[in-house]
Amino acid sequence: MHIQSIVVALVAPILASSYRFNPLEHSSGIAPYFTPHDPPLEASPPQGCNVTRAAYLVRHAAIYANDFDYETYIEPFVQKLHNTTQKWSATKSLKFLSNWTAPISDDELEKLTRVGLQEARSLGVTLNKRYAHLKKPTKLWSSTAERTVKSAQGFIEGFTNNRTKLLNLTQVAESKKAGADSLTPYKACSAYSSSYGSDQSENFMKVYTKPIIARLNAEARSFNFTEDDVTGMFELCGYETVIRGSSPFCSLDLFTPDEWLGFEYTNDLQYFYNTGYGRDLSPSLGFPWVNASVAALDEESRSQELFVSFTHRELPPTVITALGLYNNSAYTGANNVNQTMPQNRINYNRAWKTSQILPFLENIAIEKMSCQSYGYDEGSYYRLLNNAGPQPLVDCQDGPGGSCSSEQFHDFIRQRRELFGDFNKACGDKHLPASLSIYQP
Repeated sequence: MHIQSIVVALVAPILASSYRFNPLEHSSGIAPYFTPHDPPLEASPPQGCNVTRAAYLVRHAAIYANDFDYETYIEPFVQKLHNTTQKWSATKSLKFLSNWTAPISDDELEKLTRVGLQEARSLGVTLNKRYAHLKKPTKLWSSTAERTVKSAQGFIEGFTNNRTKLLNLTQVAESKKAGADSLTPYKACSAYSSSYGSDQSENFMKVYTKPIIARLNAEARSFNFTEDDVTGMFELCGYETVIRGSSPFCSLDLFTPDEWLGFEYTNDLQYFYNTGYGRDLSPSLGFPWVNASVAALDEESRSQELFVSFTHRELPPTVITALGLYNNSAYTGANNVNQTMPQNRINYNRAWKTSQILPFLENIAIEKMSCQSYGYDEGSYYRLLNNAGPQPLVDCQDGPGGSCSSEQFHDFIRQRRELFGDFNKACGDKHLPASLSIYQP
């Protein structure tokens, strides 16, 4: 065989790649749980390392819909479908609307779906296997909302193989008086508002939906699609999938990959300015969990070696900012984070992608490891995981597999404490509990 023929044979499989865009991996906070493998580091402990302790923060599993999404986008769209004279059978990409029925009712809002409950159980099974060598925990924590409690209970069923009495659930009040001593510290922070980020995301919503609206209105002239209608349709892809297992709204014949990236970026803007780097408050809300978790991992006298807590979608992004992960400007030497998220075009190369950092059942972990690895000093190292994928600290990767040595890790935590450790000052409050104490024996 000629050399040229060999090269062609080797390259052909790459050129004929079977990659297919998956809308569910670009659905932001409505994405079903998945591991993005970015960067593609080995998820197992590095060679010569054993995990000795671990702490997890987990968002609740998949729900039917949250109140805001349903009342603002989905319900009005469904009602509009009921009242339209549009003949959907005469359309191309919208034919399915002729006999489509809504998957959500008012009494199901905020409740866990069967898919969500199974995902929570699967996470329990996975962590039981991953940490089979650790002492079995006796306590688990969750905030008091039904969806977080149900997620924690599903996790316990999976972790204990339905011997649920082996693992006790402690519910932590979602109280304004709790300050930082809860799994919902943002609810006690006067400076926090759930409306932050809305203006920025709406600015880009107008940009990316304009051609979609024109296209859909040309196809279905009697319906008069709006920005809110289009948003509701994108959202139904994720919500209907975690309810029914699939959704016609996910079809790439309806929305193209480019259009999905517009929807994703709109949501990234929302979270970036609400609980991400676009809000100076964010790391101060996330640091109490980081600080308490590191303390729990370092307290060798404690009998519990695995700490798992369930919360809502607002807390994980703030923890990510407290740890300096997914920072668009981390390697630029600059600190103008807002310029990295323009509101009139997509930054395709951004690190901040909420589909990867905030799907249902999002979980952040800090692992403490004991290592005897070639080329590294023997001792303790720390590693961060996000949705089972390792995420090296930007300024500390001196250990195996991009982990961080004990001395440097604790220096990092001290630096973050100096920057973000004053919860009351950041929130403009006084005399509220300023630290998280739920893991203390």
